[in-house]
Amino acid sequence: MSIAIDDLLPELVTLRRDLHAHPELGFEERRTAGIVAAALRLIGLEVHEGLAGTGVIGTLRHGRSKRSIGLRADMDALPMTEQSELAHASRNAGVHHGCGHDGHTAMLLGAARQLARTRNFDGTVHFIFQPAEEGKGGARVMVEQGLFDRFPCDAVYALHNWPDLALGHAQTRAGPIMAAADRFDIALRGRGGHAAQPHRTPDVLLATGQLVMQLNTIVARHVDPMESAVLSVTRIQGGHSHNVLPAEATITGTVRSFDPATQDRVEAALRAAAAGVALGHGVTAEVSYVRYYPATVNSEAEVALALEAAADVGLHASVAPRPAFTAEDFAFLLRERPGAYLWLGQGGVDPGASGERPLHHPSYDFNDAAIPSGVRWFCAVAERALPAH
Repeated sequence: MSIAIDDLLPELVTLRRDLHAHPELGFEERRTAGIVAAALRLIGLEVHEGLAGTGVIGTLRHGRSKRSIGLRADMDALPMTEQSELAHASRNAGVHHGCGHDGHTAMLLGAARQLARTRNFDGTVHFIFQPAEEGKGGARVMVEQGLFDRFPCDAVYALHNWPDLALGHAQTRAGPIMAAADRFDIALRGRGGHAAQPHRTPDVLLATGQLVMQLNTIVARHVDPMESAVLSVTRIQGGHSHNVLPAEATITGTVRSFDPATQDRVEAALRAAAAGVALGHGVTAEVSYVRYYPATVNSEAEVALALEAAADVGLHASVAPRPAFTAEDFAFLLRERPGAYLWLGQGGVDPGASGERPLHHPSYDFNDAAIPSGVRWFCAVAERALPAH
């Protein structure tokens, strides 16, 4: 299958770099959403705005079939400062498209334009431009506000640029492809006191240090060795003076896993560790444990279609050997409908030595050379899922 889109590329690259220069945080993507909605109207799609605040849905119908699919792109940026000398570097202080959602948005708009002019499908395609993927659960909000009631989809598909995968390659797999993401916050509280008189007050910093050590044993001692999980302590706070024992210290971190039973075991062990350390040190422990993203779980038939579509457009398509511990809120859509999430390579020929910046790096930039493959893949998915003949 050959899908000619070369005439679209200069405009898509310009659009992508404009989005990169004007990044917006989750649920604040008003400028981006306005650009998307205007572009969809210009090519004659039905456009619906306001789902999850800044979400945009473009609908393209052709033929008589009642079949329908959803193609999704995320629009938000990260709360981080860009450190690059690019001409299209972020102009919004403290906000950076460090994950490539600007590229995803440009590719899906390109696919909408291409499918609107070729119409080599029979059914309905919903182009889902989603806000707030970066930790705020925009997909969950869209589902809660009636995404699939208002825009029925038999299946849903999405992609993510993957710097660790060479340009021209694509991977996905049936079952889990991205991890569930949990956040924990533990507050240890005592009385506080003079640092020269530690015998007069429980030491919350000593308790904190011991608890951090215990937390890092949970996966090794509470998770089946045949399962996979990661627990990382990412922040420790406590104290304000060199001569004062603080009354409170906090620990924050994340847990990543692929199986709900593993989540249950890790959470239970974490709570038990906090309670035990608190008891041993004469302090109290308050634990908050939030499971904010479920695992991203692909369905088998849709994975096969996604890989076939990738091969159709000349990508080196293969089954991913293992899932990633990063998380993705496309998981909320996959809990409601079958579908597939694809990794689209944007790295060098030898990804291990390419020098490409990883996702969420302050100098990261989406590789515009991946745009044609993404546009073609989205189109091929629609044409395979909604065959015209």
